[in-house]
Amino acid sequence: MTELNRRQFLKASAVTSGGLLMTIALPGCAGIGHQGMVSDSNWQANAWLHIHTDNRIIFVLDRVEMGQGTYTGLLTLLCEELEVDPQQVTVEFAGVDSFYNNPIYKLQITGGSTSVASSYERIRIAGASAREMLLAAAAEVWQQPQSELQADNGAIHNRQQQRLSYGELASLAAQQSVPDVRLKTPQQFKRIGQPEQRLDARAKVTGQVDYGIDIELPGMLYAVVSRAPAWGASLQQADTAAAEQAKGVVAVFPISAAGRDGIAVVAKQYWQARKAQNLLQLDWKTPDNAPSNDSIITLHQQALAQQDGDDVRDEGDTAAALRTAASTISAEYQLPHLAHATLEPQNCVVDARADAMEVWAPTQSASMARVAAGRHSRYSLDDIQVHTTWIGGGFGRRIMQDYVAECAAIADHLQRPVKLIWSREEDTRHDFYRPASVHQLQAAIDDQQQVTAWQHRLAHPKVFDWFADDAAPAQYPFLPKFMFPTLASVGKAGEGVIAPSDTSAYEGAHDLPYQFDNLQVNFVHSDPGVPVGYWRSVGHSHNGFVTESFIDELAHHTGQDALAFRLAHLQQHPRASALLQRVAEHAQWGKPLPDCHQGVAIHKSFGSWVAQIVDIQVEQSSFQVKRVVCGVDCGLVVNPDTVAAQMEGSVIFALTAALYGGITLQDGQVQQSNFHDYALSRINEQPQIDVIIMPSQQSPTGVGEPGVPPLAAAMANALFSATGQRLRSLPLRLAT
Repeated sequence: MTELNRRQFLKASAVTSGGLLMTIALPGCAGIGHQGMVSDSNWQANAWLHIHTDNRIIFVLDRVEMGQGTYTGLLTLLCEELEVDPQQVTVEFAGVDSFYNNPIYKLQITGGSTSVASSYERIRIAGASAREMLLAAAAEVWQQPQSELQADNGAIHNRQQQRLSYGELASLAAQQSVPDVRLKTPQQFKRIGQPEQRLDARAKVTGQVDYGIDIELPGMLYAVVSRAPAWGASLQQADTAAAEQAKGVVAVFPISAAGRDGIAVVAKQYWQARKAQNLLQLDWKTPDNAPSNDSIITLHQQALAQQDGDDVRDEGDTAAALRTAASTISAEYQLPHLAHATLEPQNCVVDARADAMEVWAPTQSASMARVAAGRHSRYSLDDIQVHTTWIGGGFGRRIMQDYVAECAAIADHLQRPVKLIWSREEDTRHDFYRPASVHQLQAAIDDQQQVTAWQHRLAHPKVFDWFADDAAPAQYPFLPKFMFPTLASVGKAGEGVIAPSDTSAYEGAHDLPYQFDNLQVNFVHSDPGVPVGYWRSVGHSHNGFVTESFIDELAHHTGQDALAFRLAHLQQHPRASALLQRVAEHAQWGKPLPDCHQGVAIHKSFGSWVAQIVDIQVEQSSFQVKRVVCGVDCGLVVNPDTVAAQMEGSVIFALTAALYGGITLQDGQVQQSNFHDYALSRINEQPQIDVIIMPSQQSPTGVGEPGVPPLAAAMANALFSATGQRLRSLPLRLAT
C-alpha cells in the first residue's frame, strides 16, 4: 500500500467506524476482547465493507449501476482480495460522502468510463486490508503465526483443518491495526480476468429490483410538470381552473427550477395528474432570438469565419505547410444535437418533512443531486439524505439534476412525499443535448502524395457552462447555500484556471494520434443557447466521426489503402497498430462479406483503443450494416463478459445515432417527441458483432464509452467505398 493510499484508507476507517465499543462472544473464542464495532453485530471495516457476525458481508457500491456493469465489476475487485464468493456478498448503494468522490473528477459522480479504472486499486485495498485483519484475528485466536493461515471462501483456515468464518472473527478483527498490504499480482488472480455472470441480471430480468420510477412511499402524491416549450421562454398567462377541479388533483402551482419555468400538477394518482395537465391553458412567450437548426449551423460557421479561437494543439507551422503544398484538401462536417433517450425517463421521489428531506433518485451523482435539492428547497444540505436507486439507462443524462430540483421544489411546497415522472415526450423535448457542432478541416499534400499538415477547426459550446451550477457547490458542500450561485459563477469564470478546463468540445481532436509534421487543432467557443450536457463518449462521439472520416478522405486522395494509410501514421502507437491489424485479420480486410463494402476506423477515448471494421450492404439509397468487427485494448480486463457486452451495447447505441440521431429546433422548440420521430435502431437492424479483446497487463481503462466513437466513421467510410458519396453529416443519408 502506498503512503497516500494508506492515509486515505485510515481516514475512511476512522470516518466510518464510529467509536461504539461492543463486546460479543465468538463461538470457540471466549475471553477475547473486541472493539471497533459500529453495533453489536456489524464491523464496518472501511467505507466499502461491512462484515456482520452472522456472516453477512455488505459491499457499499460508490458508483451507480445503470447497465454498464459496475455492480459486478467492482464487487469482483473486492472479492478477489477478500477471498470470498461474490454470491455471498450483498451490495448496497452508497449515500453522499466525500470519501466516495471519484478521484478523477473530485465529485461523487459516475461517468467518463472511470468506475473500474478509478477503483481498481482502492477497492482491492479495501478487501485486502480486511482480509489481513481477519487473518490477524485468527492468528490471535489460535496463537499461531499469521503466515501459516489462509483466507479462502469467506473463512480463515489453519493447517489443523480448523476454520473460523469471517463473521466469527469480525469483532476481533475490528481491534486489529489497519495494515499495509501487498495486493495480489495478476498471476495470483482467481476472479479478475475470468468471465463472471452479471450478478444483477437475474434480479433485473425477474423484476425484483426497484428503479427510481418504482419507488413508492406511504401517502405519496404524484406530480407532472408543464415546462416552457423553449429555453428562456416565460409564462405570460395561465388558466389552471379546469385542472384544479379535475378528479384527484391536490394542487396546481407554478415552479421555477434548474433554469426552467413550469406549472406543476399534483394528484393522488399519476394518470389523474396527466389527465389534469391536459386541461391547462398556458400562454408562453418565446424569446425573439430563439435558435432554429439553420441559425445554429450558421452561427457556428460565422464563429469559425470571424474568430481566431484557441489553438488547443499547435505543432510545426501548419499555415506555411498549407501555403506551400502541392495540393490541399478541405471539408466541412456538421453534427446535430442528440438526445439521450434513456429507456427509464427522468423521475424522482422526494419526501419533505418539517426537519428533513429524503431524496430517491436514479442519478449519476448523489452529491450533485443533494445540491440540486438544497438549492430548490428550504433545507440545508446536512438535512438532506439522498438514496441512489437502480438506473434504467444514463448515457450522461443523469449527471444533470434538473428532475431532482423540480421534485424537491414541489415536495417542499407541499411538505409531502411526492413522485415526479417525466413523460417520454417531456424527456425528449427538455433534455441536455449532445451539442451540435461544425468542423472545418484542411490538409496539405506534397508532390510525393504525403500529408504534410493537418488543420482542424471546430465551433462548439461548452458543456461546463451547464454543468457547473450543481457541480461547483457539490465540491464545497460545507459552505452556506447563499454562496452556491457565486461558486458556480466563479467556477465558470475561472474555467481553465481555478476550475478544470472544459476539453469536452475537442477531446478526440486535439489528441489526434496520427503523426503529421504540422498539426493544428483550433477551438472556437460558439453557443446558441441550447441546453447541452454529457452524452455517451462526449466530444469523442463527434470528433471520432470527423477525424476518422477525414483520414479516410486523405487516404483516398493520396491513392492509398485506408488501413495501410492508418498503420503508416500510427507507428508511435504500437498498441493501436497491433489492435488495428488484429481487427483487419479477423474481418478479412479487403474481402468483404458477399454484396458488402468495408469501412474502417480507430479511435482512442477514456484511455482505451477501439478499432472497428464494418461490412455494409447497399441497395439503391438504403443500406444495412451486416457485420461489425470491434477490437478493444482496454488494458487488464476485470471481466471479459462485461467488456464484450459494453462493446456490443456501444455499437448498437452508435448505430442508432448514425442511422436516426438528430434533434432539430424551430424557434427554440424541439421538434421531436417520442420514438416515432426520434427512433432507436431495432432488433432486425442489428448486425453481427464480433468482439476482440486484446490481452494486456496495463492498468484497466474505460469500456463504457470507447466503443461508440469509431462506428459512424467506419459506416461512412464503407458507404463511400460502396457509392462514392462522402457523407459529412449525421445521421447518414445516401442521396436518392
